[in-house]
Amino acid sequence: MPLPTHDQEWPPPHMRAEMRLYGQHGAWYSGDPDRLAEVYGNGAVSPGLGLDLKGWDRPLQYAGGAVGRIARWFWGSPIPAGQSRSTKLHVPLAADIAAKSADLLFSEPPTLRAAGKKTQKRLDQIMNEGSVYAGLLEAGELGSAYGGAYWRVGWDTEMADYPVYDSLPADSAVPEFNSGRLRAVTFWKVVGEDQKVVWRHLERHEKGRVYHGLFQGDDSRLGHPVPLQEHPATEGFADMVDSSGGFDSGYPKGLLVHYVPNMRPHRTLRGTNLGRSDYAGVEPLMDALDETYTSWMRDLRLGKSRIIVPEVYLQNTGRGRGSYWDPDREIYSGIGMLPPANGSGNMITLSQFAIRVEEHWKTAKTLVAAIVRGAGYSVQSFGEAGEGVEATATEIHSRERQSLTTRGRKIGYNTPALSWLGDCLLSVDHYIYKSKVTAERPQVEWPDGVFLETESVARTVDLLNRAQAASIDTRIRMVHPEWDEDQVGAEKKRLRDELGLNVPDPATFTDQIIPDQADDLDG
Repeated sequence: MPLPTHDQEWPPPHMRAEMRLYGQHGAWYSGDPDRLAEVYGNGAVSPGLGLDLKGWDRPLQYAGGAVGRIARWFWGSPIPAGQSRSTKLHVPLAADIAAKSADLLFSEPPTLRAAGKKTQKRLDQIMNEGSVYAGLLEAGELGSAYGGAYWRVGWDTEMADYPVYDSLPADSAVPEFNSGRLRAVTFWKVVGEDQKVVWRHLERHEKGRVYHGLFQGDDSRLGHPVPLQEHPATEGFADMVDSSGGFDSGYPKGLLVHYVPNMRPHRTLRGTNLGRSDYAGVEPLMDALDETYTSWMRDLRLGKSRIIVPEVYLQNTGRGRGSYWDPDREIYSGIGMLPPANGSGNMITLSQFAIRVEEHWKTAKTLVAAIVRGAGYSVQSFGEAGEGVEATATEIHSRERQSLTTRGRKIGYNTPALSWLGDCLLSVDHYIYKSKVTAERPQVEWPDGVFLETESVARTVDLLNRAQAASIDTRIRMVHPEWDEDQVGAEKKRLRDELGLNVPDPATFTDQIIPDQADDLDG
């Protein structure tokens, strides 16, 4: 049977190593301090999560072994027993790296070129109206954080007149590879929890088929299958599946799912077909960056100006009510006593500690540069240098060479996926929506990736025009690289009209003589 028929551990035991990495990288990507403390602190986190309420400062975390090793991370160190709150600070650089990865790939989306005009028109309609390009940005982020993402094609005839696309993170799937290609995959999602009972929805994709199942278990066990109608999240699939629990996908060439690795090879799980995260290997540096910023904020807290006053300067509020300091009081009476031996009087003492701004800033800057380089990007891509200064294409390539190199490697993984996506969308469109277009694998065209300022482009085009080194068609495409053939042709005609280049053929002038002029000629 395609779906499990008996109770078992879930996620499956063979996915433990992968799920452990997904948990770590997912915590960095989320930027949630509680999740980071939970992952690296072995559950010894703040009471807000309801874990380890009595034993924050556990002796076991100071010992050796796996628990002690994890606890020696900044995010794994216990909160001191006498401290009222956690003062740890997180810098969301991991989320910035994932967003930058997606922007470099899909902020200026690639173009899918089909052979037929009708096919191209329908493909453009699906890609634009279906928000496919927006979904690709999401897939780019998920792939950067988790080491890969799953692209999935589906349909909803009640909500849309075209196939839909979405992306899923790697920690929500159990894949099966064959010769490096995705042969089958099972997605799972917790759709409900009732005390100790956990409801999971499993969706399995095989060649030409999709299966849905609902399981009732607990936190760590899948449990037993139950009818799809027993939960609102899955009852909509009950009428779609047949006796085997599945239905035809409408794409006989393969799966409705494509796995896109972020980067390969995987440095930790050798021999796997999964991709590696951009965070792989830089987790200790991100941990150290958070520790640096936490220390910086600690200096600010401890460096607050404080004053120490003698007891005589305090205003007594009565027996048992304590005293207070009145900073606006101007006159105090002296004390009838001998002066101190050191010559100082009963004066107000100012306490002001130094704040090590320069040291913390340099440390943080160095760590950020090391993290960004370790993830495969240039520091300039994050606005650390050269911001606001206009540069030529050559200068941009030189500054951001590492980022563009990483982008080129990722394009190699995303190009076949985009070609599959166009073919799959058109196939489902033909099967479900009865479209008349023929499904085909389109050609993928990627933009340059170097984004020049408008002024720089205009200056380049002007120089080419003066040197008569580029045609009108070429210059238009330089200014508007995103335009198609029809837009370029229309703009070329308008420009030639404005320049007076569309002159009629002189041989036809005799056919355009004005009547008054004809009388003069006859006379």
